[in-house]
Amino acid sequence: MVGHARFVWNKALRLNLDRLAQGLPIVRYNDLCGLLRLWKQSEEYGFLAEANAQALQQKLRDLDRALTDAFDPAQRMKRLPRFKKRGEGDSFRLPQNVKVENSHVFLPKIGWVCFFKSRDIIGAIKQATVIREADGWYVSIQTEQEISEPELHAGTAIGVDRGVAVFAATSEGEIVEPLSAGARERRRLARLQSKLARQRKGSKNRAKTKAKIARLHQRIRRQREDFLHKLSTRWSKSHALIVLEDLRIGNMTRSAKGTVENPGSRVSQKAGLNRAILDQGWGEFARMLDYKLAECGGHLLLVPPQRSSQECSKCGHVAAENRPTRDLFRCVACGHTGHADVNAAKIVLRRRLWIMGNQLAS
Repeated sequence: MVGHARFVWNKALRLNLDRLAQGLPIVRYNDLCGLLRLWKQSEEYGFLAEANAQALQQKLRDLDRALTDAFDPAQRMKRLPRFKKRGEGDSFRLPQNVKVENSHVFLPKIGWVCFFKSRDIIGAIKQATVIREADGWYVSIQTEQEISEPELHAGTAIGVDRGVAVFAATSEGEIVEPLSAGARERRRLARLQSKLARQRKGSKNRAKTKAKIARLHQRIRRQREDFLHKLSTRWSKSHALIVLEDLRIGNMTRSAKGTVENPGSRVSQKAGLNRAILDQGWGEFARMLDYKLAECGGHLLLVPPQRSSQECSKCGHVAAENRPTRDLFRCVACGHTGHADVNAAKIVLRRRLWIMGNQLAS
């Protein structure tokens, strides 16, 4: 099923890339489904009939969305989709006829499969996505259920300043140290990648090393997600409003290659900063807060981030000299002193009044 879905993606992508090279419009989803029907009826590609038809159609739908996003001017960081390789991102989606009984799941064209049910499935099953990860196959089941509107949260409002040396600081003075899961495993990962580079392509030992690297990446991701889930859940349950800076993470982590005259230390420092920023998971943390606050009756608000680290939370004076060190904030106008990240979090919280005022005016 995975192999046929990958084949359909690559064939449809090659067709569209060739048309773009000739200046022709791309083939959209409906027309691709018509081509898929012809491919299955042909002698050369008749093997595609072995797979579930809807799983192949869903893969074409994903490709159509990826092509649409690539040409969307509002999503400048998106690029043309790439060809899929065997063993990388193996997955398929089944939009209907999925059943679950005890510890067995029924997948069309495959049958009943035993699985470990990590949680009770509540609601009507709408679709299932099967994906291969480093340690085996997983099935993600999407359900539909009616839920009541959450009651308005009675908690407080806090501002949060995100960083690298300090993952998050709140306007109430709480400082959360970073997990930096990727940094802790960087040396081990570098050893494995160096070992992989020396091994012969196609060998069994190279395959084993690739599997170790995949499991290490999986471990890093799970550690980061666990850290973010626990913190976002605790804050969502205890605060009615959380204010974050509206950071453009994609722009902040843009590659430094070709942008600096001296390609030595400054570029390597920029690459290290990019790696540290991405290791924190700022974007995923904001996404978790958004939906968890909504479930608890709270709200997430994003405010402009410009010069929040240089503005005094007491008098409002803005100057680069207000922050003599990374952790120390000392206002040159009024003399206010405090932790730099906590001061920035108070500024973030204050800016909510300006945003909310504009929302009411509009």
